[in-house]
Amino acid sequence: MTDQSVPGHPRGRWLLWLAVAGTGCVVLFLIVFLIAESIRIVHTARLEEARPADAIVVFGAAEYSGHPSPVLKARLDHGFELFRQGIAPVVIVTGGAAADPNFSEGGVGHDYLEHRGIPERNLIAETQGRDTAESAVRVAVIMRTNGLHSCVAVSDAYHVFRIRKLLEHEGIHPVYVSPRPDSKPRGAAQRALAVLREATSYLLWRMGIT
Repeated sequence: MTDQSVPGHPRGRWLLWLAVAGTGCVVLFLIVFLIAESIRIVHTARLEEARPADAIVVFGAAEYSGHPSPVLKARLDHGFELFRQGIAPVVIVTGGAAADPNFSEGGVGHDYLEHRGIPERNLIAETQGRDTAESAVRVAVIMRTNGLHSCVAVSDAYHVFRIRKLLEHEGIHPVYVSPRPDSKPRGAAQRALAVLREATSYLLWRMGIT
């Protein structure tokens, strides 16, 4: 009896070719998807859509022992300016605890903005999200609970595309974006890596992996 699955057999060669072709199609699809989404990420990063909404949502970044990192501070400052302009009556800050369980990104953001002068009644802290996707889910729950429908999302330039998609997926409409100023990496290589990272994260979320 011959083994028809070995590469030397006609049927074996056909199965091998089919497997290679299938793998190639998957790889090609992934490449096309990443290129298409990278273009959309770059386009969205150029937008400034600050306009009246129900809430300003400032997505978290690292905090250090109760103090916002430079990136988080810049996001919070931008959210503060939007609030000062009367864009929305409520500011939601996001992010759970990382290495230090005593502080969360959302809690630090809340305290920072309150210290800057936003009344406590106008602030809501989301403090459980471990990543952007989890924070988006929790923000949507907070907004529905408080009768809020539209928002202006604040984060870094290449981050806002994914944020918009995540919030829209949770039923928030419309979602406007307002990237913090000067949040694009300086060098071309760093920008390309940042865009690729966001496109990959979005792809993994679409595939249900994250």
